[in-house]
Amino acid sequence: MLPFLISLESISFLWRHNDVLIFLVDLDDYDTFNTAYLNRMELESLERLRTGYFKKRYIVSRTALKHIVCSIVGERSASGISTYNDRHGRICILNHNELYICVSYTGSMAALAISKVEIGIDIELVKKLSLKSNLRNLSKKFISTDEPLSETELLKIWTLKEAYSKFSNKNMHLIFNKELDLSSVNYWTSVLDNKYIFSVITHSDSNIDINRLCKINCYWD
Repeated sequence: MLPFLISLESISFLWRHNDVLIFLVDLDDYDTFNTAYLNRMELESLERLRTGYFKKRYIVSRTALKHIVCSIVGERSASGISTYNDRHGRICILNHNELYICVSYTGSMAALAISKVEIGIDIELVKKLSLKSNLRNLSKKFISTDEPLSETELLKIWTLKEAYSKFSNKNMHLIFNKELDLSSVNYWTSVLDNKYIFSVITHSDSNIDINRLCKINCYWD
């Protein structure tokens, strides 16, 4: 099953009681949208995206992320929140280095993580992952088991590798053909609604809360 559906009003309460908040945002909820909450640097990043799909997911995810962070830090308006990418490409919130951000997309779904600890996440559509040619190259010698693995288990390994890549700032190509050492991290992976495989990696045992975010009706005209 998919997680509970919550509104922006619940976020500050959830933040007080958890180390990591993860929100699933359905891009299909937003037929029309605007760039009113994007700053100059974000608009420049938007212009570099070539397709309507990539532009839409950038606008929706950044705007939703700003409203989430606004609720967490107590800003009066989401317009006061600015994002930027560091030298590793990781999303950061200007003047809020205490927040760790990670974003993942698949199909019409965006997963937004806001955390008090370093984090990596990955979400993938099962049917999309099953078509990845690289997945077929996962060899037994890179997995610590002699037992045959189901496609679902292989897909979980794939998303864990993606999440670890974001968590560690290592290129996916450098870790793909290596067995992951997860002994020093906290990780969690699950199948959501028999449709998505979702993985999370953090430094230590953390309280993680995952929810679906209601459509932010008043922010899209």
